[in-house]
Amino acid sequence: MAIVTRQEREAAVRAWLLLSTAGVDEARHHWRSQRIALMKCGPLFSVVRIDADVVHAVLGKTKPVEADRVLDAMLYGGPVWMDQSARRYYALMPPSVSLRREWRDGLYSPGAECLGAGSYVGVPDPSWTTPYDGASYWAVPMKGPGDLCDPRAVQDLVERGQYLLRLAKGGSR
Repeated sequence: MAIVTRQEREAAVRAWLLLSTAGVDEARHHWRSQRIALMKCGPLFSVVRIDADVVHAVLGKTKPVEADRVLDAMLYGGPVWMDQSARRYYALMPPSVSLRREWRDGLYSPGAECLGAGSYVGVPDPSWTTPYDGASYWAVPMKGPGDLCDPRAVQDLVERGQYLLRLAKGGSR
């Protein structure tokens, strides 16, 4: 068994993510200067964007470090980043998820949306794994290249969160 350092893992993840951009040098520059780089959804991944209220309704936590720990367990370690200023979580998913009828038809809107082929997202550098002053960071870091969330786990999280928010507002199923 080989020992892999955090820096080696982050470098491998970074290289894999860079396959989703036409301008590798530009993306690297943006990661260094702005902490995020624009990536194209499609062949390697899709992304489910989830409002923080939906996630926090399920987790019962709103403090980032506590919420991240619970989210990690609920999504079986699947990678998720958080945009603190927009108050949204982004679950990295297999590309085929965006083709599923429930996501294509907007079944989980408002509150969650799947971004597939032709969409672009600002992805934080893999080394940003702690919340800082409103920046985007990996709430659940990627474990390695191609590491993606389990689609059913993300869907369960979204359905449960939306249900709990409806109940809190006095609504029903």
